[in-house]
Amino acid sequence: MNERIVEYINILGGFCGKRDVSELSPEELKKTYGINQADVMVLFGGSILCGGDVLAQAMQNHAAKKYVIVGGAGHTTEALRIRVHQEFPDIETAGLPEARVFASYLKARYGLEADLLECSSTNCGNNITYLLDLLRENQISFRSIILAQDATMQHRMEAGLRKYVSNDVIIINYAVYQANVIMKDGKPAYDTEIYGMWDIDRYLTLLMGEIPRLTDGPEGYGPLGKNYIAHVDIPDSVAAAFDELQHTCRGMVRQANPLYASRD
Repeated sequence: MNERIVEYINILGGFCGKRDVSELSPEELKKTYGINQADVMVLFGGSILCGGDVLAQAMQNHAAKKYVIVGGAGHTTEALRIRVHQEFPDIETAGLPEARVFASYLKARYGLEADLLECSSTNCGNNITYLLDLLRENQISFRSIILAQDATMQHRMEAGLRKYVSNDVIIINYAVYQANVIMKDGKPAYDTEIYGMWDIDRYLTLLMGEIPRLTDGPEGYGPLGKNYIAHVDIPDSVAAAFDELQHTCRGMVRQANPLYASRD
C-alpha cells in the first residue's frame, strides 16, 4: 500500500464521514443554523465506542432538547459488546442491543441517560424508520435533528432520513470521529488515536462498502435502485478513489448480510 492508496482512503473517509459543524454546542448551532438547540439528537449503534463520548459531550453542552440512542443487533454489534465489556467489566453486554450497550456506557462513564432507546433495528434503513416510529409514538416532533453515526455510515444515514422528511427539516451531520490515515513505517496507520477505532482493514472494508450503496443505480440504495435512501451525488474524485481502491484492494467491498435485512 502506497501514499496514493492512503490518499484515496482519506477521500472516501471525508465523503462518508460528514460533519456539518465543528462541535455540538449552542454556539456552533446558532452560528450555522440560527438555533440554540436541535429538537432531537440521535446516536446510532453502528458507531464505535467514542460515539458514546460524542453523545455525552453534546448532552453536557445542551445541544438538543431530546436524546435518542438507536440500534438493535447488526453487523457491528458484537464488536461493540466486546469493547464495552473490556472497558467496563461490570457491564454485562452479552445479547444486549446496541442502544442498551451505549446506554450502559453512558451511565457508567458519565452518569447520563438518553430520553429514548430504540432496540429493534438491524440496519441503516430500519434505524431510520424505527426511529421515526418511536418519535411519533412519543409525540416528539422535530424541525431540526442531529445524526451521529460511525463515520463510514454517516452520509448514508443522512440520505436514509432525507427520504422520509421534508426539505425544510434541518439535518445536522456529526460523524462520531474523523480519521486520517497516513503511512507509518511502510504501513497504513491512523495519525491520532481514536477511542474504539476499527483496525485499518475493517475501516477500509466499511468505507468501500458504502460507495456502491450510495451510488444511485440499479445495484445501489437510491431511488433508481433499491430505494432505501434519497439520491446522493457521488463526486468524480470519490468515484475515482473507489475505483482505484477496488482495483488495488480486491475483495474488500463489504457485502450486505442477509441476517440483518429488514423483515417488514
